[in-house]
Amino acid sequence: MRTPIFQIDAFTTRRFAGNPAAVMPMNSFLEDPLLQAIAAENNLAETAFLIPEGGDYRLRWFTPTTEVPLCGHATLASAAVVMERLEPGRSSVVFHSASGPLTVSRTNTGYVMDFPVRLSEPVSTPAGLAEALGIVPIEVFVNAFNYMAVLESPQVLRDLVPDMTALARMDRSGVIVTAPGDGIYDFVSRYFAPAKGIPEDPVTGAAHCMLAPYWAKRLGKTEFRAFPASRRGGENICRVVRNRVELEGACVFYLEGEVEI
Repeated sequence: MRTPIFQIDAFTTRRFAGNPAAVMPMNSFLEDPLLQAIAAENNLAETAFLIPEGGDYRLRWFTPTTEVPLCGHATLASAAVVMERLEPGRSSVVFHSASGPLTVSRTNTGYVMDFPVRLSEPVSTPAGLAEALGIVPIEVFVNAFNYMAVLESPQVLRDLVPDMTALARMDRSGVIVTAPGDGIYDFVSRYFAPAKGIPEDPVTGAAHCMLAPYWAKRLGKTEFRAFPASRRGGENICRVVRNRVELEGACVFYLEGEVEI
């Protein structure tokens, strides 16, 4: 069988920046081992598979090694595929997912996603984290998904060269590092998830569901310009709205074609 594939750079306005995602619309989901094999073959941080469901879509996300319960940049990319290619002119779409319904709406400059907030609590620095990062964090927070290490400056964050093997042994599947922003950004961050087959994810929307409520409390505001300080870089706007987080960004199409399965 042949099925369409799109590769999109998300959370950016230019190619070769942001976070690339594959988006593959289908009539129905294939067997899970085959979806996982396709994601491994694509070898991107995320491959999104979507199928029509009434007037909405059902959406699933796979890294090269596992299925994940939430992914921001591949949801943004999926919305671009729906609104620019599958149903041109459509202004919003609802994706039904493992994290509940996710609404994405068109804006003047891109798309805005409505995601669940991921609250966290402070903890003592867990064993092995400082050694894996190569630096002692100022603070550490945790929830069911990730550790978040707060660093003293954006330059310290940019210079970080973690031990990925050690990070993969932590008892959370991902580690966010964050620091105050410089220039026009309120905060900067990076995201490491070697346990999920992603050593460093260039721009991680789901991480901002944890970052945004932390910085809202620290800065006393609810809207932020955020810069994921990976090698590729990226940009998004975050808003905390009650128990939800709005993530706004742009997408650029890079590849459109078909795969044979």
